[in-house]
Amino acid sequence: MKILFVSSEMNPLAATGGLGDVVGSLPRVLRQKGHDARVIMPLYRQIKRDYFEDLKFMRWAMIKLGWRTMYSGLFRLDLDGLPVYLIDNEFYFGHDNLYIDYSFDIERFSFFQRAVLEALGEEMEFEPDILHLNDWQTGMIPVVLEAHYKAKGFHENVNCVMTIHNLKYQGIHGREQILDLFDLPESYMSEAGILKDGVPNFLKTGIQFSNRVTTVSPNYAKEIMTDYYGEGLNGLLAAQGWKVSGILNGIDTDSYNPETDPEIPSNYGPQAWKRGKAACKKALQTELGLAVEAKTPLFVMVSRLVEQKGIDLLLHIVDELLEEDVQLAVLGTGNHEYERRLTEAAGRHPDKMRALITFDSKLARRMYSGGDLYLMPSLFEPCGLSQMISMRYGTLPIVRQTGGLADTVQAYNKFQNTGTGFGFLNINAHELLFTSKEAAGVYRNNPDAWNNMVFAAMNCDFSWDKSADEYIKLYKEIEKETSRI
Repeated sequence: MKILFVSSEMNPLAATGGLGDVVGSLPRVLRQKGHDARVIMPLYRQIKRDYFEDLKFMRWAMIKLGWRTMYSGLFRLDLDGLPVYLIDNEFYFGHDNLYIDYSFDIERFSFFQRAVLEALGEEMEFEPDILHLNDWQTGMIPVVLEAHYKAKGFHENVNCVMTIHNLKYQGIHGREQILDLFDLPESYMSEAGILKDGVPNFLKTGIQFSNRVTTVSPNYAKEIMTDYYGEGLNGLLAAQGWKVSGILNGIDTDSYNPETDPEIPSNYGPQAWKRGKAACKKALQTELGLAVEAKTPLFVMVSRLVEQKGIDLLLHIVDELLEEDVQLAVLGTGNHEYERRLTEAAGRHPDKMRALITFDSKLARRMYSGGDLYLMPSLFEPCGLSQMISMRYGTLPIVRQTGGLADTVQAYNKFQNTGTGFGFLNINAHELLFTSKEAAGVYRNNPDAWNNMVFAAMNCDFSWDKSADEYIKLYKEIEKETSRI
């Protein structure tokens, strides 16, 4: 099958989070399984700078975008055997950041979506069976494909899968502006079309008009059909539940491999991890200026510092947690208030805590390998990759049991001394505190249980192999259904 992933991000070209990781990994695995998977994304400034000599110019065109007529260049980059197409426009994508201003971002990704559809087929020398769309930045493609192309006999056999990586961000803008940008017939400007509560909504449109909708974990697929997690779209999702499924994300197990990772001080594997992990912990404690104490549990957290990640819960109990014989290191950037309060907390506990307000992917790996426990108390988590990475490195996660965290972490059972991490249910700071103290107690006092849990966590299979098979099955179901129409 021919699958074209349409995305605003892709690792290693340009990414801010999990979306880029998925688009950087899944198409490669699909190609290994014999399918022709490719990617199309914007040609951001950083890609043009880093890969300039490898870019192959394919064509240019003028795209009508309401009253505007805009240049659209199409380039191709072969990235270790994966074909990647890039849409060029200096006005929209010649910036240092991937996302700029919400209103301007709506216009930028409106242009991107129209440019993608204009490039399909002869222009790209590739006509996909499936357009695999990702998040609101691609949500208008199914309706534009229907209204402007299929209605005129073009791309009639192209079908759409929409993956929701985070339902919170939906791409909402004014009616007149979206009419102008997409030139849609008035018949689509209704609640049965692209409107949600009277205004155009990109993600709602993608859900409404795609052949299938996926989320990045099975549990999140169920959660988003409830009022609490549904972000106002739960009614639509429940009504169209027949086409919604959850397929768990994987991680790049070749890159995140403690046996071969060149960024960590000592390599180790699931069969023999104690010596290597102890060396990584000692090195991390030394690097951070913490006391080198093997018996003191070292909590680590690598995260965007935003409300979703449960930073408020941590801040509420951090002083009480650090009354215990534990150490804590937090790495990340985000909300300035969170950055300030974490820095202040570290200042109150100079012997026990470090707040590292920066982005450092190499230090993140040293923390994954050197920590004992990984904090991830998210308010909601569509999938989450950090808990999978931490388990791969033998650092047991402490998670709120929501979304993909509930799907991937088997919470500690004190009666059976089993689990791959520790979990709590409610958005409650003292549940986080109690669970953290329990985890520290197991580390100090129950070495048999701890060793069993680390072994189980490191042997979990978080590769893309199984998930890729589920996507292939989904693509083939769509092909069968549409061939009968």
